[in-house]
Amino acid sequence: MLITGASRGIGRAIALKMAQSGARIVINYARQENSALEVKETIESLGGTAMIAQADVSDEEQVTRMMAAIKETFGPVTILINNAGITRDGLLVRMKTSDWHQVMDTNLTSAFLMSRAVAKDMMKAKGGRIINISSVVGVMGNAGQSNYSASKAGLIGLTKSLARELAPKRITVNAVAPGFIETEMTDALSTQVKEQLLAQIPLNQLGKAEDIAEAVAYLAGAGGRYITGQVLQVNGGMAM
Repeated sequence: MLITGASRGIGRAIALKMAQSGARIVINYARQENSALEVKETIESLGGTAMIAQADVSDEEQVTRMMAAIKETFGPVTILINNAGITRDGLLVRMKTSDWHQVMDTNLTSAFLMSRAVAKDMMKAKGGRIINISSVVGVMGNAGQSNYSASKAGLIGLTKSLARELAPKRITVNAVAPGFIETEMTDALSTQVKEQLLAQIPLNQLGKAEDIAEAVAYLAGAGGRYITGQVLQVNGGMAM
């Protein structure tokens, strides 16, 4: 199993959860090598197997290099989790064009590049799983996040299209759309902003990274065998 952006947050939680099921984990990271090594060491301390793989997954050459290294060590990737993502928030009239492109490349183009990179081997094997980590704002939008929302909505369109395209080869493609999750990003929010967020969530609490990991584990496991082209929303009822 290959998880992009797995050195922290939701990606880290997915890596630890899937390692418990016996999967061999590839921890992709762009810059935070120490964090990636910590995830690897944690998995190994629990009796699992893992490797780290550095690459900016929005860069085609780096993706090609990384995939060759993974294949040499672990063989073809059978489960891909496209989790890498960034934010560059700002109101439309103030948003830099570079902020638009950077978010679209990291959040959406990377999923295209990674999916294409694993598709041939999955097709040969006549099976595989691709799971894209979208967002509640990709479903309902959010002021000040036009780039992020567009990238996450794009992931949903990519998911549905690839699900139709790859289904004849028994490859399932699904998305998980988290709501507001307790991460380093939400930890930095003021109490007032957090209260405003909670007012939008029927369950009146932020989600945890482990909640997303559980959803991914379901889709990646035996229970997800006959599910494809779907968006599993894990948001406390924020979007219904």
